[in-house]
Amino acid sequence: MATEAPGRLEVVRQFVNTWDGDGPVEQLTGADVLRDWLVERDLLAAGARVTPAELDRARALRDALRELLRAHHGGEVDPAAAATLDAAAARARLRATFGTGDDVRLVPEVGGVDGSLGRLLAHVADAMRDGTWSRLKVCPAEDCQYAFYDTSRNRSGVWCTMGVCGNRAKVRSYRERHGR
Repeated sequence: MATEAPGRLEVVRQFVNTWDGDGPVEQLTGADVLRDWLVERDLLAAGARVTPAELDRARALRDALRELLRAHHGGEVDPAAAATLDAAAARARLRATFGTGDDVRLVPEVGGVDGSLGRLLAHVADAMRDGTWSRLKVCPAEDCQYAFYDTSRNRSGVWCTMGVCGNRAKVRSYRERHGR
């Protein structure tokens, strides 16, 4: 199964995957690492300063996005996650801008890290509008939680990779059924 998402949604997928459930491993280990990550993806100016509080907000946003993606497996969105997303959108002061056709975009009115996180949320909104958002999912394996793009025809993909996480789940299920 292909894991990359189309267009700017890929940056959102990469952001969610800055935390890896296998370990677990935190990739955003400091404010400077967050700055470099955002700069490499053209979300933040190269000379920008990132504070520890901004790092905490970025991690909280990432975790809230992961919670939102869990709902793509049929679950409900945690109200705390939705509140985190709302707070990030408010800090970015997202506003709608209209083009000459049927085009509307969300644009953050602030710069810095809050503006960068707002751009990520704008990518999410774009994906919701174009129908690609529901295909971005997280692996339900507690020791994985990798964000992947579901390319299955009927949008029924569950595991990031059937060969690893899917097989582990099948073996676990088999052992539970057969008492092994």
